[in-house]
Amino acid sequence: MEVPFLKMHGLGNDYVYLDLVAHPELATIDFASFSQAVSDRHLGVGSDGVILIEPGDDASELRMRIFNADGSEGEMCGNGVRCLMRYGHARGYAPRALAVHTRAGRIRGEVLGDGQVRVDMGSPRFERAEIGFLGQGVLRDVPVEIRGERLAATGISMGNPHLVCFPEEDRNLKELALGIGPELERVAFAPQRTNVEFARVLSPGRIAMEVWERGSGRTLACGTGACATLVAAAWTGRSGRSADVELAGGVLHIDWEQDDHVLMTGPATFSFEGILRWPARKDADTW
Repeated sequence: MEVPFLKMHGLGNDYVYLDLVAHPELATIDFASFSQAVSDRHLGVGSDGVILIEPGDDASELRMRIFNADGSEGEMCGNGVRCLMRYGHARGYAPRALAVHTRAGRIRGEVLGDGQVRVDMGSPRFERAEIGFLGQGVLRDVPVEIRGERLAATGISMGNPHLVCFPEEDRNLKELALGIGPELERVAFAPQRTNVEFARVLSPGRIAMEVWERGSGRTLACGTGACATLVAAAWTGRSGRSADVELAGGVLHIDWEQDDHVLMTGPATFSFEGILRWPARKDADTW
């Protein structure tokens, strides 16, 4: 089967997109295996995963499904949904203000000028059970020590699980993400695994963040992670309710509104499109 695809990214958090609105025949693909193969940065297209663009329903113009680079299916992707919204509007599938159905619920957004998209990410959740963590109550600035690293950890759900960690001031955030991110992803109280953020508040309106994403590893940006980080920083008194979150790939602006909704504003960028053969034949030339 020849599979038309496009590549888009939000601040370097990149995905291969399949347009099942235009190509419903692609629904027969084993998307878990497809994502594992295509996401490989040496043997495939290279991405943090695969996102499906599907027809919506009576309450949403489009539907999004996301498969991580390891083939697992995720609930939500902030950078991914911004790209999907911009593409859907450009293709005439949806108006500038639109709704997208996801496994985390219905997400509303608006395509702005200059390639920017603003998304209402809904309200954060704090109870362990709502996040997918074991136990009762909340995780708020809970001391965690792992391999000699001391962290204050806070659990947040933005439709998917996040463990936001504020390390000691002298620690390198990228080194922490690469060094202990894999272990924290599989921490004992998170049976479905969790995304992990390492954050430092630079000022009341600026937060630096590195992320280790569940199923994909370290990425250049994570939209839901940026939202969770701002909420965790504000909830624990480290910052205000509005901030620029500085990620490896660029900046997202996050607002935790008084109505409890979290707004994320950032770019959505088209990279390229192409056609690949699936299943791939390793014993044959590709042309």
